[in-house]
Amino acid sequence: MADGSEAEYVAYVSGRIPALRRLAYLLCGNDHQADDLVQETITKIFVRWPQVRKAENIDNYVHTILVRTFLDDRRRGWWKVLLGTSPERAAPAGAAVEDREVLRAALAQVPPRQQAVLVLRFLDDRPVAEVAEIMGCSQGTVKSQTAHGLAALRRILGDQYAGTFTYGEAR
Repeated sequence: MADGSEAEYVAYVSGRIPALRRLAYLLCGNDHQADDLVQETITKIFVRWPQVRKAENIDNYVHTILVRTFLDDRRRGWWKVLLGTSPERAAPAGAAVEDREVLRAALAQVPPRQQAVLVLRFLDDRPVAEVAEIMGCSQGTVKSQTAHGLAALRRILGDQYAGTFTYGEAR
């Protein structure tokens, strides 16, 4: 970058790697895939940095790139080979490891766009409007994808978790 914005890019990316990695892990549920998603995202950011730095909300722009990269990756699934599971992580206070694993397995069976919406809404705690901006769709689409995704989770998980996943008032 001839205009000296490389230092600005490095500063931005260095400060955002943990948040990007967390979102990537929430989306795909695998440490290695999350690292790959983040790497691909920051590469795309580097190539587009002159455009990215002019965005009104840089973080949302970057999260959009990450989510679209995830969705594109899911569409190209024919070449994937599962290499195993990620190493055990310390469970957050009050969260049962078994419940997390059951939820991760169920999320993996939900269609990719619904999965992305559910992750952004509930695991990344983003409001409907922000998810719509990141996903490049209307707020109504986010709400319907949320409802369909939660219904799919209820079907997948069955009666054991029937009351766990409810879709309340939109933020």
